[in-house]
Amino acid sequence: MNTSSQTNSTRKKITTRTFLQKKQRGEPITMLTAYDYPTALAVDKAGVDSILVGDSLGMVVLGYENTLPVTMGDMLHHCKAVSRGAKYPLLIGDMPFMSYQSSVNKAVDNAGRFLQEAGMDAVKLEGGRERAKAIEKMVLAGIPVMGHLGLTPQSVNTFGGFRAQGKTASAAKKLLEDALILQDAGVFGIVLEAVPAQLAELISRKLDIPTIGIGAGIDCDGQVLVIHDLIGQFDRFVPSFVKQYAQIHNIVLDALETYDADVRQGHFPTSEHSLYMKDEEWLAFLAEMDGGLNE
Repeated sequence: MNTSSQTNSTRKKITTRTFLQKKQRGEPITMLTAYDYPTALAVDKAGVDSILVGDSLGMVVLGYENTLPVTMGDMLHHCKAVSRGAKYPLLIGDMPFMSYQSSVNKAVDNAGRFLQEAGMDAVKLEGGRERAKAIEKMVLAGIPVMGHLGLTPQSVNTFGGFRAQGKTASAAKKLLEDALILQDAGVFGIVLEAVPAQLAELISRKLDIPTIGIGAGIDCDGQVLVIHDLIGQFDRFVPSFVKQYAQIHNIVLDALETYDADVRQGHFPTSEHSLYMKDEEWLAFLAEMDGGLNE
């Protein structure tokens, strides 16, 4: 059932301006990840404001241990699929590791590919003050940019694992400063991942642009989750901040085991799953075969 407050006939395309208006009105922003056409279609129909084609696909779709092996080719491929399935949400492509870190020009060129080739409306990149120049150039080039602070998965080796950030006074101060620097650089919003709730609330209050939280408490301007976590389709672990709304992995596993057993035991396929020729056509075929064999 579509629980969106608007039907498709009355919905309007979500833009970065919509994000800002929602923050100003105090309306929560909803965001989910998606990596393929059918999922994007479902997220769109559900009325979710935004789809992030996250580099998290490296873990939940491609099976890597972290997001570092994900390439531009991977991201563009999945972004194209999502853009074919979603019409109304703001579509954000996640810039993968080393697609923007080495030079400003490379960052701008790669960001542009998400819009020009893959049908995205914006890009997201990780990091604070060290990304300001690249963000400024992207915005000047007409590319909307979302920032990402806190636990930035592409820095997993620097952090020594997937660890919460901003837990000390000095770290919290730097994170707030980075958020303000990103705002000045021109980002239209910032993802805050795995940071203390009171820090996320303060940052959200200080910024004019919206914050999107993931494991950052209830006071961000919006929330995002990895869809495989939300529906229980990723079986390696479930982050503590995730609320699971379904257990798809178990449902799919049960269906596959039942199929395997049905085939082995002769229960599938049956006549109802089979196609047949009309009797007269089959008899004509057999007669032609008999004739050919007798020649």
